Amino acid sequence: MFLRPGTMMQNLLRAIVLTVVMAAGLVSAGAPALAAVASSIVVQGNEGVSDETVRAYVTIEPGQSYGPRQIDESIDALFATGLFANVTIRQQGNTVVVTVVENATINRVSFEGNRKVKDEQLETIVQSRSRSVFSRGQVQSDTQRILEVYRRRGNYRASVEPQTIDRGQGRVDLIFMIDEGQKANVARITFVGNNSFSDSRLRDVIGTKESGLLGFLRTTDNYDPDRLQADQELIRRFYFNHGFADFRLLSATADYDRERNAFYITFTVDEGERYEFGTVRVDTTLADLSPEELERKVDSRPGRRYSAEKIEKSIEDLTLAANKQGYPFADVTPVGERNFETNKIDVVYRVDQGVRAYIERIDIVGNTTTRDYVIRREFDIAEGDAYNRVLLDRAERRLRALGFFESVRIATTQGSEPDRVVVTVFVAEQATGKISVGFGYSTDEGVVGEISIEERNFLGRGQYLKGALSGSFEKQSAEVSFTEPYLFGYRVSGGVDLFTRLSEDADDQDYDTNETGGTIRFGVPLTEETSVQVFYSLFNRDVSVDEQDCANGDISLAVCDSQGGRITSLIGTSLTYNSLDDQFNPREGLYGQIKGEVAGLGGDTYFVRGTAKLRGYHEVFPAAGVVGMGSLEGGAMAALNDDLRIQDQFFLGGSKVRGFSSAGIGPRDRATGEALGGRYYVAGTVEATFPVPFLPPEVGLAASAFADAGSLWGVDPDIIARNGGSGTINSDDFALRASVGVGLTWKSPFGPIRADVALPILEEDSDETQLFRLSGGTRF
Repeated sequence: MFLRPGTMMQNLLRAIVLTVVMAAGLVSAGAPALAAVASSIVVQGNEGVSDETVRAYVTIEPGQSYGPRQIDESIDALFATGLFANVTIRQQGNTVVVTVVENATINRVSFEGNRKVKDEQLETIVQSRSRSVFSRGQVQSDTQRILEVYRRRGNYRASVEPQTIDRGQGRVDLIFMIDEGQKANVARITFVGNNSFSDSRLRDVIGTKESGLLGFLRTTDNYDPDRLQADQELIRRFYFNHGFADFRLLSATADYDRERNAFYITFTVDEGERYEFGTVRVDTTLADLSPEELERKVDSRPGRRYSAEKIEKSIEDLTLAANKQGYPFADVTPVGERNFETNKIDVVYRVDQGVRAYIERIDIVGNTTTRDYVIRREFDIAEGDAYNRVLLDRAERRLRALGFFESVRIATTQGSEPDRVVVTVFVAEQATGKISVGFGYSTDEGVVGEISIEERNFLGRGQYLKGALSGSFEKQSAEVSFTEPYLFGYRVSGGVDLFTRLSEDADDQDYDTNETGGTIRFGVPLTEETSVQVFYSLFNRDVSVDEQDCANGDISLAVCDSQGGRITSLIGTSLTYNSLDDQFNPREGLYGQIKGEVAGLGGDTYFVRGTAKLRGYHEVFPAAGVVGMGSLEGGAMAALNDDLRIQDQFFLGGSKVRGFSSAGIGPRDRATGEALGGRYYVAGTVEATFPVPFLPPEVGLAASAFADAGSLWGVDPDIIARNGGSGTINSDDFALRASVGVGLTWKSPFGPIRADVALPILEEDSDETQLFRLSGGTRF
């Protein structure tokens, strides 16, 4: 193809022009735009916020140049204040105009649709407040906080919709519309890999419970991630304390079934081998410390089941022993060596000089009700003392045992100097007051009711206060109790108990009694398990007997002789040992008490009395959940004058020796059959408790088989004389009674209810037997 010359010239010119234009455009794009200069800043639209406040957040300065970056920064800064719903900035000549739309002020905050969570609780959760600025971001955060409260209660279907009502003049009402939804329960808790302990046994260890027929009466059957985390630690400690030093918790999962609105929790464990303690010895590099003497302080004995708790207790005891010998910085390190052939762990406790450090200060965080000194007094160390981690761990255990706090954590940080340590105590308080109404039934009293008010942390001072009223058709009582656990700043408890008790004529007694009085007591802990108490009691007992029955000979002469009012003034002391792993549902440990009393410091009664009791628990077959229990108790007394009354003596039967009615064992009036009591008694029980087979654990039923034995004898000689002589009394000699039986206990949300069927196999002709016995109660 051939082009004409004119056409070629035109195309060339067009190309040259296009190139020049493109080059000019590129140069223009690459050159910086001319920045504007603000001569002044004008604020519009503000009513409650001053012009000066708005200008303070604008980064544009009069007389200086600005551009898009300064405008964006100013808008972001104004929005960040939370005072404005909208912000625009524009240029009007040399003037910068800032136009704002202020957020409304909240007139009031309310909640609708909430039934399970009270308004008062939600008000403490949300950050939006009356007379504060309305912020949509804050409202969205409050919505999530409310949803989190419901999730922790198990209401995973809860929904919250915030709404506003315009009240004019820049005021709005903020309403959180709540649909609580149905509570999501824990449908099943499963353990995988457990061979030594049954699922039901491990379910007793953790805090989360399965939902049952009466699950609506408790809150531990809803899924709580924090509780699940705590459950994992409970399982670990349980296995470590039962000999499984190699135990591993592989996983803990919670699967939510949206259709059933329920959680399925699965713990997968690797138990490992079970160990016992092998050789145990103490090595020390500190002079003047005898390893032989220190070994006596060790709680982990050879041949016993391995327990991490025993290791911790031994470390604590060895550290304290070294401290008392003048080594405040002593450090105890346990070193274990496994013998896989014998399944034993040899332990060596190495006692060395630790790092010299001192406590600079102790800070307490999270207590709003509990006074600081209530927390500080649980420490055996103070600011300025030598730093000792063992004593801090002991203080942490004591604080948890108080029951005032939902959680306790003690942390340490570097102080102002390399050898200074700052101790911080983090606590989260929980409710310590309780109002309870109880109903129960017993074979002896029939229907029993009680109402009580209890506060375990009175006025945040750590004091205990309780008032209670209880009664049945035959017995009524009222009591008030107050305890100060640290009297005069020392670890000495002091308390006062006031009571009045009325017992009317019943099957086990043909007289009425009315007792009114009180007790003053003081207690001192000797060790973590042992305590001693001294007490003084003063009460008046008034016995009423039908005189016509006495005249007709329908009532024992000894009973008739006891009528009238008598004041008892006695002083006593007791020594108690308690190593039970659980005070309400023990499986391991011992409880023992020795008590002595002397009456006659004034008053109308004179006697000396002593009692002793011992109970022991042990898991006989842990895999099956079988717990063995053995108990033995007894008492003896002697009159200090010739005016002892039958009510001052011991009575036996009922719950101590089942198969016999209350006061059904021991000396009785030959003519009337009246129980006269005795000066000596002994009673013992052997019992095995186990879950009921083939029933789901959430039912809460446990069965037991038991054998009881006991005897009561030795009526006071003066009582015998007043009754007409020894010929008027039966069964005054030692004669062993015994019974065997089975029982059924329901751990209901209403409280434990127990039914026993016992058959006497050794009895006296004058004894009163009782085949069936029912007892139980409830608290809401």
